[in-house]
Amino acid sequence: MAVIILLAVAIFGLSWMRNLIAPALVLTDIVAGAAPSPLKALTAAPRRVEMRFSGNGEPLDGDLYLPGRGRPRAGVVLVPGVVPLGHRDPRLAAFAQTLARAGFAVLAPSLPAYRLRQVQPGDVARISAAFRHLVDHPDWAPQGRAGMVAFSYAVGFAVLAALDPAIREQVRFVVGIGGYYDLNEVLTYATTGHYRVDGRWRQRTPDPYGQWVFLESARPHLRDARDRWLLGEMARRKLENLDADLAPLARELGPEGRSIYRLLTNPDPAAVPARLAALPVAVRGVLDALTLHDKDLTALRARLILLAGEDDPLIPYTQSLALARAVPAGQA
Repeated sequence: MAVIILLAVAIFGLSWMRNLIAPALVLTDIVAGAAPSPLKALTAAPRRVEMRFSGNGEPLDGDLYLPGRGRPRAGVVLVPGVVPLGHRDPRLAAFAQTLARAGFAVLAPSLPAYRLRQVQPGDVARISAAFRHLVDHPDWAPQGRAGMVAFSYAVGFAVLAALDPAIREQVRFVVGIGGYYDLNEVLTYATTGHYRVDGRWRQRTPDPYGQWVFLESARPHLRDARDRWLLGEMARRKLENLDADLAPLARELGPEGRSIYRLLTNPDPAAVPARLAALPVAVRGVLDALTLHDKDLTALRARLILLAGEDDPLIPYTQSLALARAVPAGQA
C-alpha cells in the first residue's frame, strides 16, 4: 500500500494525496496504534513537549504534540476518557501522534482526578484553560483554526468548555467519540443495562467500570468519612474481582453511602429516578453540573462531529443521537 501511495504522490502531487488519501492514511494509522503504517512511513515522527501553563489560578500540565516536519495547520485539545493514566495513556498518546502526523498541533491536558477514576466539574475549567493556551499561540492554531477532540465522559466536559464565554467564539469544532447527553440516563444504563430507543426499553450488559467511576466520583462529596472509606474499598475489591461479595461492607454504610449503594445495585430502570433523587445533595450537584440535557446548547458555536458504537458498553449510542438533536439543525 505504501508503494501505491508514493506512486500516486509522484504522479498527481501532494495536494491530491491530501484531498483523497489523507483520511485513509489517518484511519489506518489509528488502527495501527504504535505499529508501522503507511502514514508513519510518509511523515516525520512528531515532537512531544511537556507543557506547564496556568488556568483559573492553578498550574496546569499537559503534553503538546507537533508535526515532525512543517508547521501545524490547525490545533486541537485532546481529552481522554476516564482512565487512570489520563493524558499519558498509551492509546491516547498514539492517537495524538496520528493527529500530529496529519498536521495538527495537539495539546493533551492533565486532569488530576482521572488518576483516581473520578470525573469532577473542575475539569471543565481545566479543558477551557488548555484551549485558551492553545489558541494564544498562533503557530499552533494558525488563523484561529482550533477545536477539541474528546472520548467518552470527556465529551460532555468538552461541550461544556466550548460553552465558556471566554472561548465560545473560538472553538470551531468538537469531535466527540462515545459521549453523553443526559447523565441520568447514562446511570440508568450503567446500573441496569437499560436504554431507550424510540421510547422503548432495550437492554444489554454494560461494562461495570461505569458504575465504579460514578462511585469514585461521588466519594469525595460525602460528609461521612467512614462511608467514603467503605465505598472506596468496594470499588477497589470490584475492580480487582467483579465477583467480590460487597454485602458485609454494605451493612456498615451510613445513610449517604447506602443511597449510592442502592442506586448501583438496583436492577429496575423504573426505580432509578427515585434512587437518583435520594442521593446526597452534593452528589446530585456534580451530576447537575456535568449533564448536558438541561443546558442551553443554542449558545454553542462549535460544530459537533459525533461518533458512537452501537455496542458501546459504557455509554449507549443513543446519547450521541440525543446530543445531535439538541443543537440547531446542521450543527451536528
